Amino acid sequence: MDTVFRLPDLGEGLHEAEIVAWQVGVGDHVVADQPLLSVETDKAVVEIPSPRSGRIAALHGAPGDVIAVGAPLVEFEAGRGADKGAIVGEVAADGATAGGEQVAKAPAPPRPRGAAVKAAPAVRRRAAELGVDLAALAGSGPGGAVTIPDLEAAAGAGRAGAPAGSVVEKLRGVRRAMHRNMTRAGREIVRATVTDEVDIHDWPADEDATARLVRAVVAGCRASPALNAWLDAASETRTLHRRVDIGIAIDVGEGLYTPVLRDAGALGAEALRSTLESLKREVASRSIPRGELAGQTIGLSNFGTHGGRFAELVVVPPQVAILGAGRAIERVVPVEGKPAVRRMLPLSLSFDHRAVTGVEATRFLNAVVDDLRKPR
Repeated sequence: MDTVFRLPDLGEGLHEAEIVAWQVGVGDHVVADQPLLSVETDKAVVEIPSPRSGRIAALHGAPGDVIAVGAPLVEFEAGRGADKGAIVGEVAADGATAGGEQVAKAPAPPRPRGAAVKAAPAVRRRAAELGVDLAALAGSGPGGAVTIPDLEAAAGAGRAGAPAGSVVEKLRGVRRAMHRNMTRAGREIVRATVTDEVDIHDWPADEDATARLVRAVVAGCRASPALNAWLDAASETRTLHRRVDIGIAIDVGEGLYTPVLRDAGALGAEALRSTLESLKREVASRSIPRGELAGQTIGLSNFGTHGGRFAELVVVPPQVAILGAGRAIERVVPVEGKPAVRRMLPLSLSFDHRAVTGVEATRFLNAVVDDLRKPR
């Protein structure tokens, strides 16, 4: 039996994953399907279970390391005796099992990599974020402990010409995924943007802006189906979707997550609000399944909650469009030929001009404006 467990294929064309945390250590006995570690793949954290029962002989990789699919993760002890003592019963402090039988104590497991270095958990986490090897540092803290300033000094020195106090961070997790997706989008998309604004002065004070924008996107897709599509440039084909699955950008500090609101057009007001809240909670706790971050047919960004009015948004292939809502402000506009102060919501629609014409884009945006203009 192969004693080496390798990072399995996690699906959807993924080639690597970043180790978030180990749930086991060297010397531990595990059973089949017990969680071994959690990894981050693009924007989702996934637990990887053990493929078998046995005792851990070695772990490959530390939190923050990026492991390729097929690379070794765990080595199990070989031989028939590898599990001895694990099935007889729990071993008490004096070496006796629950049944009174004496068994040899297992040797103390070797320390994981970097464990000999004195560093607080927060320092170790920061070291993983910066890509700094703790073992290579001389700590300035009590007893030689490595401190956050030690890490930042080492990271800043890691790049020639960086100003004093600069921190060089290795892109990981959601930021690495953002870097790759934006690079691909910039290389592949022929982007164009049209803008407009809508009078939302008559909205009730408690109106849910995100829910209204979702409904408006659905209205836009019905009026102009070309924007609810995927483009395959290599085969010069597009896929037109009947169902509207909206990827909604949510900021979590480290970067953006884009959970997918499935079949938005089929959701009533209450179901829409509860589903949105559920997605936000799962993103905040990093418990959202990877499958809920893929498969969107069109994008939505309510960036105005953070600032800005109009924007050129990034369309991530294979999608061909994304709607953005800026910060609503009160300003003077003509109403029935007379000046009036009204609350105006700016809108930006970016699209892939290879798949969407200007007429199709403006038809979509007109439908969005008409829907948002309704008081409720």
